[in-house]
Amino acid sequence: MSLPVDAPTSADPLEPPPVESLPVETLPVETLPVDPARPVPRLRTAHQPGLSAASAVLDAAAGREDAQPYPVPTSPLRPVARPVAVIAEALHPVTDAELGPGVDVRRVDGGDRAALLAAVRDAQALLVRSGTVVDEELLAAAPRLKVVARAGTGLRNVDVRACTHAGVMVVTAPTANLVSAAELTVGLMIAAARRVGAAHASLRHGEWQRDRFVGTELHGKTLGILGLGRVGVLVAQRMAAFGMRLVAHDPFVQAGRAAQLGVQLVDLDTLLRESDVLSVHLPRTTETLGLLGREQLARVKPGLVLVNAARGGIVDECALYDALLEGRVGAAGIDTFAEEPAAGNALLALDNVVATPHLGASTEDALEKAGRSVARSVRQALSGELVPDAVNVHGGVIAEEVRPSIGLTERLGRLFTGLSGGSAVSMDVEARGELADHDVRVLELAALKGALSGVVLDDSVSYVNVSLLAAERGTAVRLITDPESPDHRTLVTVRGTLADAHQVSVSGTLVGTGERQRLVAVDGIDLDVELADHLAFLRHPDRPGTVGVLGQVLGAAGVNIAGMQVVRLDGEVLVALALDSAVPQPVLDTLGNALSASWARTVSLV
Repeated sequence: MSLPVDAPTSADPLEPPPVESLPVETLPVETLPVDPARPVPRLRTAHQPGLSAASAVLDAAAGREDAQPYPVPTSPLRPVARPVAVIAEALHPVTDAELGPGVDVRRVDGGDRAALLAAVRDAQALLVRSGTVVDEELLAAAPRLKVVARAGTGLRNVDVRACTHAGVMVVTAPTANLVSAAELTVGLMIAAARRVGAAHASLRHGEWQRDRFVGTELHGKTLGILGLGRVGVLVAQRMAAFGMRLVAHDPFVQAGRAAQLGVQLVDLDTLLRESDVLSVHLPRTTETLGLLGREQLARVKPGLVLVNAARGGIVDECALYDALLEGRVGAAGIDTFAEEPAAGNALLALDNVVATPHLGASTEDALEKAGRSVARSVRQALSGELVPDAVNVHGGVIAEEVRPSIGLTERLGRLFTGLSGGSAVSMDVEARGELADHDVRVLELAALKGALSGVVLDDSVSYVNVSLLAAERGTAVRLITDPESPDHRTLVTVRGTLADAHQVSVSGTLVGTGERQRLVAVDGIDLDVELADHLAFLRHPDRPGTVGVLGQVLGAAGVNIAGMQVVRLDGEVLVALALDSAVPQPVLDTLGNALSASWARTVSLV
């Protein structure tokens, strides 16, 4: 549809001529799905309410007295079924309220496998904690599932790869328990250093043995932090108030950032050698599993207090047991274990161990935050939006400045498919202006999701599986960024090449404090019209009275024009219409015939 560019102009100011003088031609229209060489058949019934007066006007002008006008399509209002969300474990009561009345909330015991599989059959969302296993079997039993929400951070019980292959988004509540986890770490640190657990047990047995439970102060000691992530930072900030020297090992943190926190970065050997207290804050991965084994514990400072409230398995529990017996490790505070539940674990029998049953997130505050967080994420996922906390959507870190352009780009992708009439073999997603200062990989996903939503009918297109679907269809995607944007602060262009080498492009931007979406170009032709839910485009000869025909036909069909622009080309005009409702295809056909249009399209973005 590559069109020559000319200067845009405002809508035709001429009043429509009388009906008798309307120029109605029946020239061949190559791309319209009608044959203008013969009259379009009309529906004939005894009674047709809501008939389009505009069709009658055009029929009369064409001398077709026996023809009937088009009926305006109407659809009876039907109740919309609410999406089903299954809650498989105890979550904070605020979760229900946050999901809202638009979601049908159902409950099941996630530990009852048969009941769980039956419950998820109609579910679009599944909310769990750490006790419900989400695997291929469950996904096969839940064909409508769109999102799995883990009210926490760990995903040992969720098969993320299987979810991704099934197009199911996996979301977590990554910040909900940060403070609670940090505070428990501090509590375990103090309890282990002062032997609180053993002293409490002794006292409950009627003993009063003060000399047996001599601990150590934290003030003036060196705290080693293994993993200076979000929880590690919170622990460092709190222990600085105790007057501790802070060192850390984390290869992913810059020395300058650590220095701002008052932390000295060191290698692992130095951390083990110098730490009086060692606190673990690492995720459980293949690289970190067993990281602190027998060899590492043999090199620690004698009497070390070791705390692990992060993930079980990072510390070799057998090696730790021996080190505690030998006195190489003086005490340990443990909240997470390699195998849970940990009843019967040998470490629990030692007096110099204080342990809790994985309580890092078990505070009223953290549970409420997690419930709110996953409920919001579920609502977003069910509405087809991108969820920032999705762990299997690889859109990079999404800056606040980029978020408003995600919806714009997805709608541009839909518009591209609507105008091109097919799927692209290659696609460019171009971000210009201030967007170029940020990671905009998510815009590539948004454009693909919009473009494929109108093409892929046998799969549910989501931010999770859209890259896989594009690869399966052989669509090559390229992301382009450019800080130069002479006319707009930000500009997004979706440009694609079809199988016949034909190219189509659409460009949009955000304007005003409300960041309203505007369509500013089609195939390089400058426009400025609202990127409304319903759009129509026509290219036809430039002659007086055509705007009047548009108004008459659309008005009589009950379609209100919300915005319009007419761009003058070489003897033709391109008309872009933002509409309050969709244009029925018969009405578009009538317009195309009446205006001798060489090209016409109607696109709905909802």
